[in-house]
Formats: sequence, C-alpha cells, structure tokens
Amino acid sequence: MKNSSLDFGPVAIASPLPRRSRQAKVVWGSRVVTVGGDAPVRVQSMTNTDTVDAIGTAIQVKELAQAGSEFVRITVNTPEAAAAVPYIREQLDRMGESVPLVGDFHYNGHRLLTEFPDCAQALSKYRINPGNVGKGDKRDKQFGQMIEAAMRWDKAVRIGVNWGSLDQELLAELMDTNSRRSTPWEARQVMYEALITSAIESARRAEAMGLGGDQIILSCKVSGVQDLISVYRELARRCDYALHLGLTEAGMGTKGTVASAAALSVLLQEGIGDTIRVSLTPQPGEARTQEVVVASEILQALGMRVFVPSVTACPGCGRTTSTTFQDLAKQIDDFLRAQMPVWRVRYPGVETLRVAVMGCIVNGPGESKHADIGISLPGTGEAPAAPVFIDGEKAMTLRGDDIANEFHRIVEQYIEKRFGAGVPAV
Repeated sequence: MKNSSLDFGPVAIASPLPRRSRQAKVVWGSRVVTVGGDAPVRVQSMTNTDTVDAIGTAIQVKELAQAGSEFVRITVNTPEAAAAVPYIREQLDRMGESVPLVGDFHYNGHRLLTEFPDCAQALSKYRINPGNVGKGDKRDKQFGQMIEAAMRWDKAVRIGVNWGSLDQELLAELMDTNSRRSTPWEARQVMYEALITSAIESARRAEAMGLGGDQIILSCKVSGVQDLISVYRELARRCDYALHLGLTEAGMGTKGTVASAAALSVLLQEGIGDTIRVSLTPQPGEARTQEVVVASEILQALGMRVFVPSVTACPGCGRTTSTTFQDLAKQIDDFLRAQMPVWRVRYPGVETLRVAVMGCIVNGPGESKHADIGISLPGTGEAPAAPVFIDGEKAMTLRGDDIANEFHRIVEQYIEKRFGAGVPAV
C-alpha cells in the first residue's frame, strides 16, 4: 500500500459523555450506596414473587443480587405484603445479603407506609408513582404522607412516572392548554410534556416539604425506544436529579433485549442515566436473573462497568463445522458467571479477565493474543492442534480428545495465579 500524504490527526476514541446529574444517596443501616454524579451506573431489578411469601421473595432477591443487581424492588401492595417486608429484610441479613430493598407503591402506599412503620424502616427506597397516589384533593395529601415517611426514616424516593398510568388531571390540563396554541403540538409531544412535568413538579413538591434533593431519583418510563430517548433528553436538560432509566414493558427474549439495549445505550452514551433496569418478560422456564445479565452486559459493552470476565468467541462459518468451540465458549462463559459470587471476594479484579475461544486459524491466533488467555481451535481440514496464548504469547499447544477440559483447567490455574495471590480462600 502506498503511503498517504493525507494527515488528519489521530482518530478520536469514543467514550460516554460525563454524567449530568447530582449525586443521590440510598441508605441501609450504616451502608450508603451513592447514585448519580461520579458514582457508577447502578443495576436494578425487581422480584416477581408474591411478597407475602417472605422466604421465596428473599431467595429471589438474593439470586438477583448475586447476579449483579445492586438494588432489588419488591411489590408492596397489600397490608399482608407490607407486614412481610421486615421478615424479608431479616432473612436476607441472615443469608449475609445486604442489597438494598426498594418498595414499589401504588394507590395505597400512603396508608401502608403509615400503618406499617417496620415496613417503612426496612426498605431503603420508596418508589412513588405520581399518577397513582390519589385524585383531586386527596392527591397532594397522600403524596405528602409518603414523603413524610421518607423524611421520618431517612429514605430515598424514586418518583417514577409511567405513560401507562399518567396523572390524568395533569394530562387533561396540558391538552386543554395545547388546544389554545396557535400551532398545537402533536399529541405525542403533549404526552412527553405530561411525563416530564409530573416528575419534576412532584420532585419539587417533595423538596418543598423538606426532602433533600440528594434523596430523590426520577424516572419517566415509556415502552418505545425513540419515545424514551426523546423524554430523557428533555428531562435531563430541565433538571439535575439522578435519573433511573428503563424501557417499561420491554417484552420477551430478543425483542426486549434489543429494544432495551438500543434505548439505554444511546442515553448512557450521552451521559444520561444513573440507575438502569431491563424490564424483560421471562420466557417459560427462564430465570428472573436474565434481566440483570442483560443490564450488566449493556454497561460492560459500553465500557462503563465491568461485572464478569468477558469471553470472545467467533460466530462460526464454513471453516468451523465442528461445534467444539461453541461448546467450549458456552462452558467457559457459564462457568465464569456461576463462580462470580465467590470470586468477587476470593479473586479481586477477576471481572476484568478477557478470554478468547476461537474456531479456526483465520482470526483465532490474533484474537487469542489480544485476550489475557485464549485458545485457537482447529477448523475444518486444519491440523488437530489448538495453540493456547497467555498474556499475548503462545504458551502451549493442546492436542487430543480432551482439549476442552484441559483448557478449562488452564483458565482456572491462570485465575488463581493472577488474581489469587495473597487472598485467603473463602
């Protein structure tokens, strides 16, 4: 290739913009989890158990926390559910799980937080939906009761607006105002305004009552990708509260995963968003933890967080008719994820590990050299040998029928040598 005389300077390296929000705090006992500002973007999830089943709910909360969820929301919709909350917290403490619990309140939250002070105290954060706190004269009073509970027990509040349950009085008022404009807005723009206005006005009302701005997190959830991007860009422009992102009712499987990744990634790249949730509908037999995995993968793919070791694997082609590399890649990925609850303590920094499992000679050696540890398996017609690369250098070549198990052992030995020095086993 001939040398080019063109000189445009170095290509800019992409990275997310700095976040725009002030910092909020979520308190549980002596523990303070920061949200917003320069704190990491936090992953949140929600149980789908009946909260009255304290043991079952505590078990699912622990599963979600071990998968990487840093806040877990539980439904508090009845007196029985409110009465169960302290027992859920107690059970989690017995299991050594300190993840903060968020209470999800609709319609009767003012009454439950008042009548069940142990519930109010056991939770770390309250989710309040302004569209569901009451109508007419009751709305401000009931909203105020929930804010008073948050102040009494020093709890954070997420004021979470949802386009499926908007404040109908506010929406009607904005539609009436819009009809008098010389050039009326589109109906969708009025809906956007209702979401944003409801969230910000509710937050300011809470602050006027005495709740600190560092105890308030806002969300305006919709189920359309472009709608979410539009609403949050404007919400971030108008206020500096910490923001929770989530595409509500995202759906099942690839649809929900792709839609959530598309919407959240755009906003996070622009510096918008401080906590996230991927609201997946579990497929039959699928673990609830899948939504945590997807949320974590979004942040890790953007280079904003590191949760688990990454496994690079090729998609396969006509050169890789053998499924050995597919099986090995899945085996290694599953193994690394399953071990993370223990390894986070035993092997500090192990989440930064990069493993490559490649299927043929074309890109296999190169990708393996870029990883911390990698293997290039033989493709169709290639010699039955698999070179292993460690820290960029060829370390050995595996042969025979037990390549997968041998590589598995090499990965474990590498982790122990690199990340386990001086750290006692648990």
